Amino acid sequence: MRKPTTFLIVDDHPLFRQGLVSVVEDNPHYMVIGQASSIAEAMDLLEAEEPDMMLIDISLGEESGLELVKNVKALKPHIPMLVISMYDEVIYASTSLKAGAKGYLMKQEAAKTLMGAIEEILKGKVYLSDAMRERMIDTMVAQQSDTPMDPVETLSAREKEVFRLIGNGYGVSEIAEKLNLSFKTINVYRDNIRRKIAVNDAGELRKYAIKWTKSREL
Repeated sequence: MRKPTTFLIVDDHPLFRQGLVSVVEDNPHYMVIGQASSIAEAMDLLEAEEPDMMLIDISLGEESGLELVKNVKALKPHIPMLVISMYDEVIYASTSLKAGAKGYLMKQEAAKTLMGAIEEILKGKVYLSDAMRERMIDTMVAQQSDTPMDPVETLSAREKEVFRLIGNGYGVSEIAEKLNLSFKTINVYRDNIRRKIAVNDAGELRKYAIKWTKSREL
């Protein structure tokens, strides 16, 4: 009898996590052996039993799933990971791959493409949407030419999250509430972002972020 392919699912939203379990286990050869809502829970489960693959959300309460990706990559590099997130792949796909993931899937597309993404990764391939693959190829071509690198790519995962929310018109207090962080912490992130992309003040940063975000929607 064929040994099932096992999965560990990490997401802080119980309903969505259970939905992933249902989709995965619809394949009789797949089995979810663990569910976690935080980095600590996931690492404890990994100590008990190693899965063949992990599905990880970026947003884990106040934690970043990308930190978990980095931890797993460092400790158990043979376990492939697929990041599944509500955040735009334009901002987070390349960051997820750099952290050690083998693919990126937006939650809005999960129901339709999850099984295909899993199969690609289990074959040893990298999974990205067709549109994202084209964008990354264009970026590689630009980097090989004299075109300057997009400064947004120098931001950390959390800084990109804050930058994206600024670009969508949210103020500091609203961003702090959405990310469950303090007003002071968001201001620190905002100052770091402003320094990295070389703009002079918060107003200029807001204009830059809105323009950048809109350009990615075209």
